[in-house]
Amino acid sequence: LSRLFDQVTERSNAYSYAVEFAILEIYNEEIRDLLDTTPGKKLEVRQGPDGNYVQDLALFPVASYDEVIEIWGKARSNRTTFSNNVNEHSSRSHLVLSVYVRGENRNTGVGSYGKLHLVDLAGSERLSRTGASGDRLKEAQNINKSLSALGDVIAAAAAKQGHIPYRNSKLTHVLQDSLGQDSKTLMIVQTSPLTKDASESLCSLNFASRARQVELGQAKKHTTGGPRPASAKR
Repeated sequence: LSRLFDQVTERSNAYSYAVEFAILEIYNEEIRDLLDTTPGKKLEVRQGPDGNYVQDLALFPVASYDEVIEIWGKARSNRTTFSNNVNEHSSRSHLVLSVYVRGENRNTGVGSYGKLHLVDLAGSERLSRTGASGDRLKEAQNINKSLSALGDVIAAAAAKQGHIPYRNSKLTHVLQDSLGQDSKTLMIVQTSPLTKDASESLCSLNFASRARQVELGQAKKHTTGGPRPASAKR
């Protein structure tokens, strides 16, 4: 993100850019806006001209990396976490930090658009180890279900199947544009070095091995507009 704003500054003579920022969590298969916690706010994934988006999600214009960090600090305090037998500060949701960038060439009027999702996935849980019950049990079941859905999407994409089940979970539906063609995706898997966590680490590594078999093809630049009359150039 820091490099993104460096490039915006470096290209300011030739291009104008608008950068917007949003943060959501997916908790028990519900989308929650971490920057607008209005009670009863219901968010759904919609299809638009620029791909999937979350309707009514709060978008904040940002002009620097410091502004992003300030907003992130506010959102982080709203994320759902609880302790269990394995983790004192266990994430109970998937977090998606989204950056939307629109640019325009000041001379030609050609516009471009792109979006970046930074995702922190809640880890899968073995109920026998976490001792989850009640609300924690429901959370764990939904976490595992959505991770399983992500695995199904990865498997279908790797096999180049005609139908990929993006809509089987809110997580994969939100990230559909980043998991399908015309995108670049990087997955970083964190594992534990402890022997007692070996089975979970092996499961995570197998998941990563399947993910790296997916070939998305070459990403394309999204542009709009075209050359403008000389009188209209700024």
